[in-house]
Amino acid sequence: MKKLQQSTISLLIGLAALLLVIVVLVLIGWLTSTPQKLTIQGTVEAREYRVSGKVAGRVEQLFFQEGDTVSKGQVVVKLDSPELQAKIIQANAQSQAALAQRAKASGSARAELVEGAYEQWQKAKVGVEIAQKSYQRVENLYQKEVISAQKRDEAKAQYDAAVATEKAAKSQYDLAKNGAQTEDRIAAQAAVDAAKASVSQVNSYIDEINLVSPINGIITEVFPKVGELVGQGAPIMTVTDVEDVWFSFNVREDMLKGITMGSKIQVKVPALGENTYEAEVYFINVMASFATWKPTKASGDFDAKTFEVRAKPTSHIPHLRAGMSAILK
Repeated sequence: MKKLQQSTISLLIGLAALLLVIVVLVLIGWLTSTPQKLTIQGTVEAREYRVSGKVAGRVEQLFFQEGDTVSKGQVVVKLDSPELQAKIIQANAQSQAALAQRAKASGSARAELVEGAYEQWQKAKVGVEIAQKSYQRVENLYQKEVISAQKRDEAKAQYDAAVATEKAAKSQYDLAKNGAQTEDRIAAQAAVDAAKASVSQVNSYIDEINLVSPINGIITEVFPKVGELVGQGAPIMTVTDVEDVWFSFNVREDMLKGITMGSKIQVKVPALGENTYEAEVYFINVMASFATWKPTKASGDFDAKTFEVRAKPTSHIPHLRAGMSAILK
């Protein structure tokens, strides 16, 4: 009897243990077969602007540091460029020289030059009269056959030369009296215009010595230190627009269901607490091939692409900053 009771107890214990194992296996199967809630993590992004200059120089002064708030148009950096100062002096000197050339071309010749040219002309006129009279006398003698034809030709050549000299002297006098030609005046004016353009160009670079912020924002990065040399177009600091922010997520394509252009999503920002915020999807684009998900099974699966999804908050979120983590629910 006693043995029968012990056998019954052992049987019951065995059945209980078997039942417990079955329950555990069923529970494990249920847990493994139940789909887990997906969590997609992204980041908060913000629009950034680089402050850089058109001229090379040394950083003379930094008016703001990282974390400071700046306004659009506010001077944030001052550069020192001795080369630019030298170019200004050179451009102004060229402008003054061009103005002097224009004044010279626009005005008439000096009175002494005009008078000298006039005297040369009068002298040449007298030479024509004397040569003409000499030629006339030689011509008369030639007609009377007193002198040879050679003498007559020589006198004629001297007369023609005197006439040509008189014409040349008259031209020099007219030139001195009338001043420079129209072409010379046009060329002088063109030189003045070119010099003025050069001065304006250099002066425009002067404005690039004082660099301003392009937006209202926060200084998030400062690259050089005071006294360091920066090249043309080199970034000096970064200004972040804290009002132009968005959420960025990398989503596998088989998880994109329900995420479309213009759709609303719920986002949690752990740095701001347990609240969730609404955002509107405005950008969906496939990423490069290196972001492709490879299948884990030999068959029945496919390579899944990764898409970048961007969404803007539908309302202002206080204290939201670039770099914070974002959870897509």
